[in-house]
Amino acid sequence: MTPTEYSLEPPRLPVEPPLRPRGRKRANGEGSVYQRSDGLWVAAITAANGRRQRLYARSRAEAGRRLTEALQRRDQGMGDVAPAGRDTVATYLMAWLDGLGGSVKPATGEKYRRDITLHVLPYVGRLPLPRLTPQRLQRLYGELAEAGLSSMSIRHVHAVVHKALKQGVRWGKVARNVADLVDPPQAPRHEMQTLTLEQVRTLLRTVEEDRLGALYALAVTTGMRRGELLGLRWSDVDVPSQALAVTGSLQRVKGKGLVRVEPKTARSRRRILLTPTAVAALRRHQSAQAAERLKAADWWQDQGLVFCSALGTPLEPGNMLRRSFHPLLIQAGLPSIRFHDLRHTAATVMLGRGVHPKIASEMLGHATVGITLDTYSHVTETMQRTAIGAIEAALAEG
Repeated sequence: MTPTEYSLEPPRLPVEPPLRPRGRKRANGEGSVYQRSDGLWVAAITAANGRRQRLYARSRAEAGRRLTEALQRRDQGMGDVAPAGRDTVATYLMAWLDGLGGSVKPATGEKYRRDITLHVLPYVGRLPLPRLTPQRLQRLYGELAEAGLSSMSIRHVHAVVHKALKQGVRWGKVARNVADLVDPPQAPRHEMQTLTLEQVRTLLRTVEEDRLGALYALAVTTGMRRGELLGLRWSDVDVPSQALAVTGSLQRVKGKGLVRVEPKTARSRRRILLTPTAVAALRRHQSAQAAERLKAADWWQDQGLVFCSALGTPLEPGNMLRRSFHPLLIQAGLPSIRFHDLRHTAATVMLGRGVHPKIASEMLGHATVGITLDTYSHVTETMQRTAIGAIEAALAEG
């Protein structure tokens, strides 16, 4: 540029570099923010006493704010987020989750972790564990309700917190289980829909030639759960003896997809006798599946499942409902019911026909006969009429 030329651009002033240029790792002591695989954000900081602490949040921005606050408290000598030597609600619950190991099924463990990380830690995670009072826990449930969580979901959160704190009492982490002193919301009572005997006959006639006809025949005659049916293996079926054994259930596990897991309780593992109708349906299904296997040839993935896809893989429950179950109900002219209502129908038919509640309870896989009677209290009057008739007949014999 010559002396007579002038630039129209304003002079460039020196710009101070940012405190932490993007891409540079935080120095020791600055803490860090990261996202866990379950979606929860974590702000990690080394406290003044050298102890690593983690603060949990539902967004990156919130985690950043919590990290800044924690750094300020530490650097100004205001103390740690939690008093030294004490657990926060977050550190205790996460340690409890990590220690569950194989004591619960994978799907159950994932459900516990989801409830805690999404619905507990963002609200009371920073709280020192001894300061989790019944009042604060009750307020938590109110906050979850205001956030739009259903009463049933809040009850699940309460159950997980109660179980965790029960262990905390055993470990000496807390003096009492404050969840014992808190009432979760009332559970909504879902009205079950059951088919009449005539409607059951209509359903069985309609599904007789369907690819999954045996699935529905078993559901309505045994009361087995959907997961138990989809996880049923041919090695569990004894056609000559007209019986089957419930030894597992198909469930969705995070990171693994649909997998077969062990029964939830010892009572869930059971042997069930089959009706001739169910046995005939299973024989037809076995022949049809053999033909599908020949057709699939090398594409067949043998997992030994009774009810599977055309390639032998587990059935996707949602697809089964949308593509098979609900269309069959429409075809049969039956009311739109849930698949689980077939289980209710089987139980209602058994109890209504005088089957002893203990036998019905064992077939259904309930933990106690009390659960059976409470769930199907609408059949109690029918059972009482049968009892009254039996007493009258006995008296008349004299």
